[in-house]
Amino acid sequence: MSNLLEFLERSRDEMVADLRVLVEQESPSGDIAALDSLSDHLAERAAALTGGRVEKIEVPGGARHLRLEVPGQGGRPLLLIGHFDTVWPLGTLESMPFRIEDGRIHGPGAYDMKAGLVQGLWAIRALHDAQRAHPPLVFFMNADEETGSHTSRAMIEQEAEAAAVCMVLEPAFHGALKTARKGVGLFKVEITGRAAHAGSEPWEGASAIAEAARLITILHAQTNRATGTTVNVGRMEGGTRSNVVAASASLDVDLRVSTLAEGERMTHLILGLQAQDSRAHVKTSGGLNRPPLERTDAVVELFASARTLARELGFAVEEAAVGGGSDGNFCAAVNPAVMDGLGAVGDGAHAITEHVELDHLAPRAALLARLLETL
Repeated sequence: MSNLLEFLERSRDEMVADLRVLVEQESPSGDIAALDSLSDHLAERAAALTGGRVEKIEVPGGARHLRLEVPGQGGRPLLLIGHFDTVWPLGTLESMPFRIEDGRIHGPGAYDMKAGLVQGLWAIRALHDAQRAHPPLVFFMNADEETGSHTSRAMIEQEAEAAAVCMVLEPAFHGALKTARKGVGLFKVEITGRAAHAGSEPWEGASAIAEAARLITILHAQTNRATGTTVNVGRMEGGTRSNVVAASASLDVDLRVSTLAEGERMTHLILGLQAQDSRAHVKTSGGLNRPPLERTDAVVELFASARTLARELGFAVEEAAVGGGSDGNFCAAVNPAVMDGLGAVGDGAHAITEHVELDHLAPRAALLARLLETL
């Protein structure tokens, strides 16, 4: 088994070169031209490294996704999931150039999650170089994860349902694999009141802002450290002038839950909000954008395998539950066997401190390769 790690360590400079190309081809979410340009390169490189067949999936009005299929032995395939869009706008390279300093690889999107794509492709390459048998593999790479995977979600769920195991190459959490992710809900609360002169006839008005303040208190009171539920009103807008009783207000609400049952309860609560003043009206919309990735027995078993294989490769891995969502959440909704966080070790996702730990690039690719041949 050590020859896999040895091969990847010898190939590290090539892995870094591949990562550099991906980072320096900026690919912000929503920029179809930039994303399609990167996907052309990624498709060509994926086919060259793995010998697999790459399908470019066109999306009307959106950037295309990629599906790499690598033949193998056995029945149901193993699914690898990753995305190549980033949160960084075009031109970020000017202030955040690709560079290696003090053992860290810097650059927009390097950690989240272009290094994971490189590790995934080179893990497959390592298996082929060593002529190691593995099950059929599908590597789905999407162009819209950072904005909610709206055009790729159905494809991801279809692939996950057909797979034996789903492996998500999002970055690790301080080195730990992610065995649970909270579900994410997004809601809009719109309040309609009645305008009036704030000085002459305030009693004739029904303040939408007063209703909003009451509802914010109700919503924030739902945050519960014990259950992991968090509710945050991240944006409030309302009123026109200080001397006018506010006729309208709106709230943007973020919900995080650890279980689907809690998500359903909170969704019912938020969508059922009512005005206290009979002259005002509350309209709510939204729901769970990503279901939770729960720590099922299948997830626990997968992590135990990963921990054992990592130990054989000479390092330790821990597990973590995190609040952010990924495409692993969609996989978990249709397949309980999901392992997330199998990508880069580093830190600073979505921040100017974003970086990948160079020394972990090859070992984590080797761990993935061992999972691919043993699961």
